[in-house]
Amino acid sequence: MRYRVKAELNYGLKGPCSFLFNVAALQNRFQHVTDESLHLEGGETPTEFMFNGARFHRTKSKGPKLRLEYQATVALEPEIEKNLDLPVRTLAELPEEVLVYLFPSRYCQSDSLLRFAQSEFMGKHLTGFQLVTHVCNWIYEKVAYQRGATTSITSAFDTVTERQGVCRDFAHLGIALCRALGIPARFVSAYAYGLNPPDFHAAFEAYLGDRWYMFDATRLSPQSSFVRVGMGRDAADTSFCTFFGPAAFEGMKVTMETDGDAKPQFVTQPITASD
Repeated sequence: MRYRVKAELNYGLKGPCSFLFNVAALQNRFQHVTDESLHLEGGETPTEFMFNGARFHRTKSKGPKLRLEYQATVALEPEIEKNLDLPVRTLAELPEEVLVYLFPSRYCQSDSLLRFAQSEFMGKHLTGFQLVTHVCNWIYEKVAYQRGATTSITSAFDTVTERQGVCRDFAHLGIALCRALGIPARFVSAYAYGLNPPDFHAAFEAYLGDRWYMFDATRLSPQSSFVRVGMGRDAADTSFCTFFGPAAFEGMKVTMETDGDAKPQFVTQPITASD
């Protein structure tokens, strides 16, 4: 299925600033960017580089305002896994590049949630996919989706305590609980179809069997529609903008539409769309 995505970001400046933007769609064998454009006003021509598998654009400001507009057409071909018996790999079986996603991180304090995760989710004789699904079901049922209830420094430990948050908080909690259960998990930022109001979305991937699989405890958008932008240990690795200098965020507009009449559907089977 083909989608059209667009992001517009606006900043006011009181002096020279440097910016790192992470809004461009990834290119892999499941996600094909057929055309795209990135337009910048009030800054130098941006340079692109890759970090942690994501595309970043770097620039410096040239005036009192900076505006970035990115748009792309993306063809998604997510792979639906029919095997539900996906196992949790032991530490000795995991690839070396996956091990970092077992460690606690800034927003995902899996070490602080170890006893809670083990008492709540262990001992149920579930497959890996069933166990991560159980974690997502618990978050969906126990944590209220509440806009404005959390801040940029809210962590997974805060969310499990306060029982409210937004997609970023749901993803951080899912990651922390998976890591506490010995399952590598990483944060995913994406464009997602049907969000109201439209925004960047956050979900997570868990490493089961020999691949990464997508999970989203918010259930706000079909996972098959996610146009991935970045992956990392948590939101600190995937911010849509990081700036250095006296800049003030003045707003953004994010849209995602289907390129045709077909609409994405929710599925209950594992979805993989990352290499």
